[in-house]
Amino acid sequence: MNRLTRMSPRARRGREEAPGPSGFLVVDKPAGRTSHDVVDAARRWFGTRRIGHLGTLDPQATGVLPLAVRDATKLIPFVVGDPKVYRGVIRLGVETDTLDGDGREVARHAGALPDQAAVCAVLASFPGEHEQVPPMYSAVKQGGVPLYRLARQGQEVERPARAVDVTAFDVAVTAPGRLVFSVACSKGTYVRVLAQDLGRALGTVAHLGALRRTEFGPFGLGEALPLDRVDDLARDGVLPVVSLSAAMMRYRAVVADAGLITAIRHGRQQALRVLGAPRAAAEVVRIESADGVLVAVAEAAGEGGWRLARVMAS
Repeated sequence: MNRLTRMSPRARRGREEAPGPSGFLVVDKPAGRTSHDVVDAARRWFGTRRIGHLGTLDPQATGVLPLAVRDATKLIPFVVGDPKVYRGVIRLGVETDTLDGDGREVARHAGALPDQAAVCAVLASFPGEHEQVPPMYSAVKQGGVPLYRLARQGQEVERPARAVDVTAFDVAVTAPGRLVFSVACSKGTYVRVLAQDLGRALGTVAHLGALRRTEFGPFGLGEALPLDRVDDLARDGVLPVVSLSAAMMRYRAVVADAGLITAIRHGRQQALRVLGAPRAAAEVVRIESADGVLVAVAEAAGEGGWRLARVMAS
């Protein structure tokens, strides 16, 4: 009598996945596509479901969308908080329910619109740390329900403010009611809310007319590929990825010898003593081989020690 052997879900996933590289693919997301649309396409390109993205872009926003491929998904918590840079257009005189050009008009300003001098006068108050309330049309969840679903039902609920950091905000008036801007900001910053806040500070109303992300931590437009170009490269089997180590460049590197690498592969936390004491209470280091391949990520632990936070596949 033949016995049927049941395969675990993990084993089935492993058998279904095609072998391939781990790293970050930087896509130049076009308008009209969601970040999840791009993730779905990447799963086809690489033959794996182990794909994640860093920092959702609204459907009409464009620009840098880094995708974590295979083992790179382990590093998302260490790079998702990197600062971002955007440029775009703010329209003065009209506010919408979504705070961008896709929304329904909810307020209109009938008076004169501010000039460059007025804009410069209020800009000094924007850089720095702020408490920002997420917009109702956002993916932030309340009670397990995304806020945008409640907004589409005509509901508005209280949202707790979040701490954000705006490190630079440059704005120029290029036509009456049309502002071109560049902003550098922290994770969690809603540029649509910045546009609304700027309009109100100027004594009018505003909405975000266009948005393009130009930088995300170590990733920039220089290596970002348009979707049609990625499709062509996928057919040729030559998809370029940013290495795991390059994505972690903001963390101090420690070069490990063969003995330490073997100990890490076997999960021997005590072997990390050779790293010495952490330089800061919350320090993170990337542990590399002599040829620059990322082996693991370690975090400072109590009493001057370390713990293995992530171990990469060999």
